[in-house]
Amino acid sequence: MILQRDQPIHIWGKGFPGATVRVGLLKNTTKVGAEPTTISTKTAIVKADSSWSVYLPALPASVTPHELQINSGKTNIRFGNILFGDIWVCIGQSNMEWPMQREMHYSQAKLSAEQPLLRFYNPTYAGKNIFNQYFSDSVLQLLTPEKFYATTQWELSDSNHFKTMSAVAYYYGKEIVQNTKIPIGLINLSIAGAPLETFIGINALKNSSQFAKKAEEPWLTNPALPLWIKERGNQNLKTGTLHPFKPGQAYEAGIKPLFPLAIKGIINYQGESNAQEMERVQEYAALTNLMVNDYRKQWKQPTLPYYYVQLSSIDTAKYKGHFWGAFREEQRRTMDLIPYSGMAVCSDIGFKDNVHPTNKKWVGERLARWALNKTYQKNMLASGPLPTKAVYKNGEVIVYFKYTGKGLQTADAENSNVFASNESKSLQGFSLDGVRPVSASIQGQTVHIAVSSKPDFIYYGWKSYSDGNLYNSEGLPASTFKLSVQ
Repeated sequence: MILQRDQPIHIWGKGFPGATVRVGLLKNTTKVGAEPTTISTKTAIVKADSSWSVYLPALPASVTPHELQINSGKTNIRFGNILFGDIWVCIGQSNMEWPMQREMHYSQAKLSAEQPLLRFYNPTYAGKNIFNQYFSDSVLQLLTPEKFYATTQWELSDSNHFKTMSAVAYYYGKEIVQNTKIPIGLINLSIAGAPLETFIGINALKNSSQFAKKAEEPWLTNPALPLWIKERGNQNLKTGTLHPFKPGQAYEAGIKPLFPLAIKGIINYQGESNAQEMERVQEYAALTNLMVNDYRKQWKQPTLPYYYVQLSSIDTAKYKGHFWGAFREEQRRTMDLIPYSGMAVCSDIGFKDNVHPTNKKWVGERLARWALNKTYQKNMLASGPLPTKAVYKNGEVIVYFKYTGKGLQTADAENSNVFASNESKSLQGFSLDGVRPVSASIQGQTVHIAVSSKPDFIYYGWKSYSDGNLYNSEGLPASTFKLSVQ
């Protein structure tokens, strides 16, 4: 497993009331036949409620295996091959859940899957892949917080274990390991189809003046929740109310049990289930802020990093993606609302008729850029172009950006690997109303749009299936945006 570096090491459990529990942390030696050396030990007396808990001193990152030994009476428990590094909790819906064995670059990725510093905790969950039918009694029995995520164990990254791991999380962790040499542990709690509400605690919702109605029962008919998740819930539940999509379900079963465990941060790829009604779209930034603030409070880490993926692109012919432009803008605004956050843009890799783009490699690597830049202080560009302001001057609107690198450029519409820093490929994706395209040109670090009069707004990448082709010098795409013109 991975234990969090640079923070006190919290070990806890259950025992016989009054019994003594001894906890020891040992470090393996490289000498053949030599015994591990003891680093620290602590003892605890089991409380009347059967709980016990100790804190061992913090340790820096280490690639040398450690052992954890826990003894009480005749019970002796040993955990081996423990590294100290960073733990990232991975949440989201099917695009985060999407496994490596279904990812576009899987065949190539197998060749370098042996990553001894990369570890997974990758449980399955009750009700997985059950559509358009009622849950069986055996599934219903697993929907309690204690049983919802199936018990599993930490796994080393290799060509076997990485098959079912989240592809986005795998590429994210691998990129950090390769750039920092710090061991990375990934805890994957993603649930296909899940709304953001399942990852938010009921108490956090109830205590919010804006979102208290989301906690009201019966949730299956609650008008404050996304329509689609209620449809799925009613398909699955003939009796009972517990469900993977119920507000607070993943929180109670997966997030809350981790609060005693120190972690490094959260990554999230979610939104499709919250993007199908405008009322849900317009609340998403504030809802995300509520979730992240609660996480930071519960983990007692006020600067806990939160990095997330903006929705890709999709056509509206076969999918209800009509509000995806507005939703991507809502996600962009989330960065301004939540400090210590960052957003990976992937609107350039969406499929027209499939909500699951299979190129997760770019997504994970773009997400890792935020962590490498902001959390690990690496000198690299964190993002594609993000707008800062739009100014009307002398018959044109000038749009200013950050994260431009050495300058802005366009990509070939048919091949986003082919770039041009000049005007040989026309700049696309800009409009004054979100519908009708307007001509725009790159001038160094800015974009210029000729207009007959000052418009109220400038839109970019607003179509559900975006044709925007603005990138920076490192081939990272610009975010969808809607800006007031000054």
